[in-house]
Amino acid sequence: MPAIRVRSAVAMWVTAVAVAAAALSGCDTPSEGGARRASPRPSPSPTPVWDRSPASVAAVGDSITRGLNACVVLADCPEASWATGTDAQVRSLAARLGTPGWNFARSGARMAELPGQMARAAARKPGLVTVMAGANDACRDSARLMTPVADFRASFERAMRELREVSPTTQVYVSSVPDLKRLWSEGRGNPLGKQIWKLGLCRSMLADADDLGTSAEQRRARVDERVRAYNTVLRDVCAKDARCRYDGGAVFSYRFTGEQLSPWDWFHPSRNGQERLAEIAYRVVTA
Repeated sequence: MPAIRVRSAVAMWVTAVAVAAAALSGCDTPSEGGARRASPRPSPSPTPVWDRSPASVAAVGDSITRGLNACVVLADCPEASWATGTDAQVRSLAARLGTPGWNFARSGARMAELPGQMARAAARKPGLVTVMAGANDACRDSARLMTPVADFRASFERAMRELREVSPTTQVYVSSVPDLKRLWSEGRGNPLGKQIWKLGLCRSMLADADDLGTSAEQRRARVDERVRAYNTVLRDVCAKDARCRYDGGAVFSYRFTGEQLSPWDWFHPSRNGQERLAEIAYRVVTA
């Protein structure tokens, strides 16, 4: 065979192998004009549109959402709940939205109880779930008994999973934990409030309310730091869920006064305080 025909055959064979290898490897090949064609990429999933008018509201959390001491002493008053109550003065979130509501919160509950509450709420397939929990995790008999931040996070993540396994399209409103140090600074000026606190209410923050010594101040600072850490967890976990809205720290930052505190314990929200919580939630949910 003439040498020129051999070289031509070899060149064609090499070219054929190169093209076949490129096809098998999935690599981009040059276009006719020399530019490489980009492989098609999947489009990102669109962010779900937030429904400002959910069909129903379910509430989970603790005594604040149960309305403890908002109406009478040492008793829940769910009708005055900021989330699902029917009290005309409070005008709860559910009332402002014009929707039915279910209250699964429990006075005394800590974040570890939230997964169970969330499972019961999810069974109703609500349009919106409200979450307010964490105050009892910081309010313990001593600062060393406060719920560790890692445990707090794990419980909240588990609660969100409980919801999503049953009701993937339910929206979630998450309230920040109130400012317990402000509660101490506002309430310590009331003689009756201080006497009630001596019965053992939130001792990690409220014990020895008039003690301004180094040890007492350090204890209060530890509680304040833990509340802020809980709020960071609430923000971060909520941010991972496309159907969740955190209040941006609005409840924590609210500059409440004695008017917003129950006259029976100077700790839980009064009807006026419940009304303020409902206003904050409504602004976030309908923004």
